[in-house]
Amino acid sequence: MGQHHDTHSTNLLADAVLPRRFVLHRVEDVSGSSGTGLVAYGVQWFDGTAVLHWNHAIRSTAIYASITELEAIHGHEGRTRVVFTDPEN
Repeated sequence: MGQHHDTHSTNLLADAVLPRRFVLHRVEDVSGSSGTGLVAYGVQWFDGTAVLHWNHAIRSTAIYASITELEAIHGHEGRTRVVFTDPEN
């Protein structure tokens, strides 16, 4: 049996600007609530909006206008870093 290839779907994705994935890596837990290491997963959308999902017992998801805004709130003066897992679009 041959493999079906949907050229219409492939063409749609060729022009798509997909979200860029990242993780939040925390070296020091300043607040004592989220631990260290990989503490959250996220995506950055084509317009700069960032969505963050926390990876601990009390899960939550938050939306930020930009990565800069996210880092201003959660960066703790460089103790937590956004690490992109996808190349820049």
